[in-house]
Amino acid sequence: MAKLQDMFTQARRAQGGGGIGFLGKSRPESKAHAAALVVEFTQTTAGSAEAALKAGADGLLFTWDGKDSSVLDTLKQEIDSAKAVNENAVTGLHITGNVDNLDRDSLSRLKDQGVQYLILPFNAPARLLALENKDLEKVVTVPMRKEENYPLYIRNLTAFDGIAAVLLDFGLIGQVASMTIEDVLVYRAVREAVRFPAFLYVKSGLSEADAYTISTLGVQGVILTANNASETTRGYIKALRELLEKIHQDEKDQDTPSVPNTSKGR
Repeated sequence: MAKLQDMFTQARRAQGGGGIGFLGKSRPESKAHAAALVVEFTQTTAGSAEAALKAGADGLLFTWDGKDSSVLDTLKQEIDSAKAVNENAVTGLHITGNVDNLDRDSLSRLKDQGVQYLILPFNAPARLLALENKDLEKVVTVPMRKEENYPLYIRNLTAFDGIAAVLLDFGLIGQVASMTIEDVLVYRAVREAVRFPAFLYVKSGLSEADAYTISTLGVQGVILTANNASETTRGYIKALRELLEKIHQDEKDQDTPSVPNTSKGR
């Protein structure tokens, strides 16, 4: 049901606060921001997802190595808790290993656990893209290679059905602000070739210079990795959300044509 596209779209729209319906839960006001903010947890800890949403995350992402299936039961509890805070939060699973063992039944189980999208590695079996599963979208990780013909090669990814978005594995964390126009053009060529909505990893404590450079790459979502939902982590989430809001407002102001002052002084 295109949950990812909904998340990307809603991020760039201001949402009013107030209740939903006569007895509905109150909904906090949400300012429009340049990209959807997803927080990825490397381990599932009770209360972390809920805290991330309250700090300003639009979506959640959990990691799983594909081995210990008992982790999925804990995952369901955490997703259910998060949905009680924000029923519109989009929840995903980043599968980091053992993807060869995935089949139709395992995908159905993941959906039942509350997972709405999967992030698959570039070397995942192609058959997974053909396994249709309602309400479970697939995101493919796209590595960065600087071969001359790489943009033409990676463009063939658009021929596959079943891809909702891509994760651009560009390895830019820590060096974004120093990128030149020429550097950005190299990465932008790959970004344009893929065409799908795109995620990009960002670091905690992202600077304003980093954020404005990232905006030139044309991504729809950013992923911030967290180990837990400590006060420090919540601060990083809140700061990143506010920075994305500022970038969106600046973009909006730039799109508004200015009217030259033609009046003459007296």
